Amino acid sequence: MNESHSELPFNTTTNYNSNSGVDIPIEHVSEEDMAAFEAALASASSSLSSSTASVLSSEEEMASIEASLASTRSSLSSSAVPAICSTSQSHSHSQYEFQRNARSIQSITVGAKRRLSFCTEPPDIEDLGSLRSNQKKKSRVADSFFHRFRIKTGLFVRDITETEWCEKQKEFELLLGQRKNTEAMKIGRARHAKLGEVVKKVDLHAKSDEDAWAVKLTNFIIGANQLLLNGLTRELPLIGFAEGVWMVGRVDEVRMPVTENDRNPILVDIKTRAQDTLPAEPQRRNGRLQLMCYKYLWDNLVADSFPFKQFFDFFSLDPYYILSKEIREKTAKSGFPVKTLDDVVRCYRNICSKLSPAKHELLLRYEYQKDNSVLGEDRFAFDSDWLKSQIVSCLEFWLGEREANCTPKEERWKCWYCDVSRSCPTKTNPDSTQGPITDNPNSTPS
Repeated sequence: MNESHSELPFNTTTNYNSNSGVDIPIEHVSEEDMAAFEAALASASSSLSSSTASVLSSEEEMASIEASLASTRSSLSSSAVPAICSTSQSHSHSQYEFQRNARSIQSITVGAKRRLSFCTEPPDIEDLGSLRSNQKKKSRVADSFFHRFRIKTGLFVRDITETEWCEKQKEFELLLGQRKNTEAMKIGRARHAKLGEVVKKVDLHAKSDEDAWAVKLTNFIIGANQLLLNGLTRELPLIGFAEGVWMVGRVDEVRMPVTENDRNPILVDIKTRAQDTLPAEPQRRNGRLQLMCYKYLWDNLVADSFPFKQFFDFFSLDPYYILSKEIREKTAKSGFPVKTLDDVVRCYRNICSKLSPAKHELLLRYEYQKDNSVLGEDRFAFDSDWLKSQIVSCLEFWLGEREANCTPKEERWKCWYCDVSRSCPTKTNPDSTQGPITDNPNSTPS
């Protein structure tokens, strides 16, 4: 508070009461004095808030500040109320009380400010200023689709690809339930199950979350060992930390190169087609996004950048939990006896250290469902910038930062195959807001 505001004189004037026709003397504050006084109160209140937020004022100081503010306001109020028997003595007393309280407030708040300047860990002004926005953000995240549907499992790679395909369709699926299984979808799943028979996966009943994650990590260990020994593995589970969220997926196939000098495995995704034709470009773009997510997760694992402590904390896992007897027996037969989840994690990290980053070139293979013949292959380069932009865009929807977008007008043919198209805003409002979908620079026209 400025020194010039510590003493504010009162002026006494006479006001005319229209009801009684009698001149009634009133003690009141002039406009200039009122403005100065309000500034003093604002400064004192600001100092009080800062002292409270920084936990700098003692209880005695807080009580003193509050008493001074209350007394000052009382003096102001009493001086503004009509007084028929106003005297110079009462005026002098009010002025004295005001000046005394103003000085009291000033001395206390200056002391608090002085200690604030010597605080070893001063508060972050940006943090204080954005407190309200942070609270709103926390509330929004708590109500987001990620928090409601994926907080215990992490985000699936298919969540990313399905969101990229159509956010509005994904929104309906989350709120109304899974889409209907078509005959083509059933045939595709059966084909992938057949391909997955190459690997002797552990399929056990999990009695706890620790058991469930132990099974997933164990299947990766078994699959990775098979890749190193035989040069091929399939249906390999992956988990990683992408753009601030946990993401899990299952890559269809991983191959080791034919040449012995090349140790970078090739990631392959297999798509089955009900028709004997290659898909349109939006479908191929979606497939590329899926494979790029797998490479992102794979490369993070083999780089030993997997944040295991965060993994345990986020999924509320006890690393020293004793795994079920069935899991301990299965892992022992597979060549790596374990007792706790932490033991499995150590084996997991050990096998990851023996692997190399995935090849920069990725492979999409399209098969005809009728006879499993190969319709064609799409070889493309990994694009980290494009992948990041797609993941960030999808997470805006999943984390509640914006509403779901409808598919762009040029891709509205997707609506013909959508179970919820009748409820979609595109039916009632063809010009519904849609977000742009940026093509991968490596994409090829359909």
